[in-house]
Amino acid sequence: MEILLVYLLVGAAAGTIAGLFGVGGGLIIVPALVFVFTAMGISPEILTHMAVGTSLATIIVTSISSVRAHNKKRAVDWKIFGVMAPGILIGSWAGGATAELLPGAWLQLLIGVFAIVIAVRMWLSGARHDQLTEGAGNLPRSSLLLSAGGVIGWVSAIFGIGGGSLTVPFLSRCRVKMQRAVATSAACGLPIAVAGALSFGFQGWNNQLLPEWSSGYVYWPAFFGIVITSTFFARFGANLAHRLSPKMLKHCFAVLLFIIGVRFIWLNVGLLQGLL
Repeated sequence: MEILLVYLLVGAAAGTIAGLFGVGGGLIIVPALVFVFTAMGISPEILTHMAVGTSLATIIVTSISSVRAHNKKRAVDWKIFGVMAPGILIGSWAGGATAELLPGAWLQLLIGVFAIVIAVRMWLSGARHDQLTEGAGNLPRSSLLLSAGGVIGWVSAIFGIGGGSLTVPFLSRCRVKMQRAVATSAACGLPIAVAGALSFGFQGWNNQLLPEWSSGYVYWPAFFGIVITSTFFARFGANLAHRLSPKMLKHCFAVLLFIIGVRFIWLNVGLLQGLL
C-alpha cells in the first residue's frame, strides 16, 4: 500500500510538471522509481533500465493528456511537430537500443552541464523574449529540425524523459513564443515516449531477472499507479502554464533546468573527479 501511495504521488508531481513545462515528467519519475525498485529488491543489473522504460511508458499517457489541454488553446505548432516527428521516432528507438551500451554516467554529466548552461541563458534572456512576437524570425530549415528531433529523441530515450528539457530551449532559441514552445514540446514528447518504451520493452523481453507483471523493462504496477494521478495533474499544469507571463514561465523553466543539471552532475561527481 505504501509503494502504491508513492506511485500516486510521483504521478501527481510528474503530471503537473509535464503540463506546466512541456516535459514528460521523467526527470521525477526515473529517480523515484530507482529508489522504489531498490527498496523492492529488484536486481541492480536491470533496475535503472526498468525505471527508464517504465517512465517512458507513463509519459505516453501524460503526453496525450498534456497535448489535448494545450491543443484546446491552439498552442501546439503542428507544422514544427510534423517535421521533427520522424527524427524523434528514429532517435528514440536508437536511444533505447544503445542505453545498455553507452556509459550513462558520461551522458548524464554532459546533459547536466548542458542543462545548467541553457538555464542561465534562458534566465538572462527572459526579459528580451517577452518582446518577441509569435513567429518572429525564421525557423531553421526542415533538415535541421529533423536532425534536432533525432538528437532530442536519442538523448531523451536514454534518460527516460519526454525531451522538454531539450526541446523547449531549442524552440525558444528558434524564436518560438514560450507558451507555443512548451505546447509543441509536449506534443514531441509523445513519439519520444512511444518509440522509447517500445525499444526498452523489446530489449528486456527475455531478461530472466525481471519481476512479474513486466513486459521487458516496463513494470506495469508502477505504470498504472503513476498514470492514475499524472493524467489529471497534467491538465492542471497545462492550464496553469497559460496563466503565467512568458517571462515568469521562462524563469521557472530555467530554475527547473538548473536543478536538473545540478542533479546529473552530483550523481556523477566521482566521474568528474576522475576527469580532473
